[in-house]
Amino acid sequence: MTSGTRARERAKSEAARLTHDPAAPVVILIQPQMGENIGACARAMLNCGLTELRLVDPRDGWPNEKAVSASAGATDVIDGAKLFATTGEAIADLQKVYSTAARVRGMVKDIVTPRRAARDIRAHAAAGRRVGILFGPERTGLVNDDIVLSDTMISVPLNPAFLSLNLAQAVLLVAYEWWIAGDDTPEFYTHTGQSRAATKAEMLNLFEHLEAALDPTGFFTHPDKKPSMVTNIRNTLQRAHMTEQEVRTFHGIVAALTGKKKRRAGEE
Repeated sequence: MTSGTRARERAKSEAARLTHDPAAPVVILIQPQMGENIGACARAMLNCGLTELRLVDPRDGWPNEKAVSASAGATDVIDGAKLFATTGEAIADLQKVYSTAARVRGMVKDIVTPRRAARDIRAHAAAGRRVGILFGPERTGLVNDDIVLSDTMISVPLNPAFLSLNLAQAVLLVAYEWWIAGDDTPEFYTHTGQSRAATKAEMLNLFEHLEAALDPTGFFTHPDKKPSMVTNIRNTLQRAHMTEQEVRTFHGIVAALTGKKKRRAGEE
C-alpha cells in the first residue's frame, strides 16, 4: 500500500468532514511545480473550510500521489481538484478574481490586504458572485499575463526586506483570513472540562471560609490593614477563574490546614 493510499484510507475513516461551502472562494494554483506543495495547499485549505481546488498546468502532471501523502488527510480537496490548461479556462465561470503577489509589476491595480480581501469576498458571495484566488508558481510567482486577468491583487504585509512565502504559506494566510472573517469563536474563554465555572455565590462562600480560617491565626496582623488584605486575597482568587470543582477542592484544603477535615479511619 502506497503512502498516498494510506492517507486516503485514514481520511475516509474520519467521522467528521467539512462539506463544500458554496460561498467559499475557489483556490487556483497556476503551474504548481511539486505534488508535495499541492498537497500542503490542500491541507491549508481544508484547515480553513475551503474545498474547491483548481490546477492550471501542474509541472509534474495530475493526479499526483505525492500530493495525497502531503495533504495530511485533506483528500476531499485532492480528489475534487479540477485540471485546466490555461488560467483563462480556470476562471471562466467566476465573476470576481483576486491575484496574489508580493509586488505590483508595472501596472495599475487595486491592492488589498488578506483581511480586507476576506471581507470583500464574503460580500461578493452574499451578492451571489463566485470568487477565485490565483496563486503563482513556487519559483516565480504570478506573471503579468495572469495578474491582468484579476480584478484585485492581495498583498500580505510582511517584513519588506524579506517578503518570500512558500506556496502553502500564502494559501494558508489568505484562507485563514477568509475563515476568521466568518468565525464567531470567542477571543478568550476558559475550558472547564467536566466541571463548570464557579458562581459568584460559591466564590463568596469560599472567601468567607478562608478569611474565617485565617482570622485566629493572626494572619491579619493589624485590624486597619485587614480590609485591603481581604481585597487582595479575593482579587487573587477571582483571577484564577475557578471552576465549581476547584472551589470545593479549595474548601477541602482550608479544612485540612485548620484541622477540621475528618481524619481517615485508623489514623491517630
